Amino acid sequence: MNLIFRTYFKRKRIVMLMFLVLFLPGVYFTANALAAIPLVTDDTGTQGKGKAQIELCAEYGHDKEGGVTTKTTDVATTMSYGILDPVDLMLTIPYQFSRSKDDESTTRVDGFSDVAVEVKWRFYEKEGFSVAVKPGLTLPTGNEDRDLGCGRATYYLYLIGSKEIKPWAFHVNFAYMRNDNKGDDRKDLWHASLASTVDVTKNLKLAGDIGVETNPDRSLNTLPAYILGGFIYSPKENFDIGLGVKSGLTKPETDISVRGGITWRF
Repeated sequence: MNLIFRTYFKRKRIVMLMFLVLFLPGVYFTANALAAIPLVTDDTGTQGKGKAQIELCAEYGHDKEGGVTTKTTDVATTMSYGILDPVDLMLTIPYQFSRSKDDESTTRVDGFSDVAVEVKWRFYEKEGFSVAVKPGLTLPTGNEDRDLGCGRATYYLYLIGSKEIKPWAFHVNFAYMRNDNKGDDRKDLWHASLASTVDVTKNLKLAGDIGVETNPDRSLNTLPAYILGGFIYSPKENFDIGLGVKSGLTKPETDISVRGGITWRF
């Protein structure tokens, strides 16, 4: 995967690409039965009662618009615990490094962002098809004045569907996000994404991900949209290493990002 994504995909092709990610073999990249780095789209997998998981994910993004170059690094640690077999409790602690540069100056910002608390409940499962809901709450722990948080608690709700047809797996997410903020950003945001995964070997999976959501900027009607490809290597049954490249399909989305991390289940 390389910068060729930046010229290959245009806004009018988004619907076609969603179809490709779901149905054409050989395009996709990775995930196992649980949510997997580097994918953005979640799946219905849970840890199981009394079991836990720690994910450390980092994403480096490069974007250039209006003569301003922005480089951002986001690092997040997510801890999941199985309350019941179909129910997980999750806590995500994010940290952000950001640098914006134009012809005259450079602005740097770093610090903790808003912490998120989530619950995932897989309420339906039959013949390889499952459905889950994931409500979440973000707490205003980030510094709003430094653009590290929105200054208010926000909430969201994901509807997640997964279908496994070995060696393939398919996942779809639909979400509503209440973006409470003290500025003039849109408060009602919607998200949709699709992902597909395939087993290449016992320890290697390939997967692809594509998504779109409401632009929070009221002055812009163009929707941020992305496409992602990557892999997951599992040297051990309870340990994964994931890496992928995410490309913006529309201008509001970051031009190019590298996303990766590790997952440990115990």
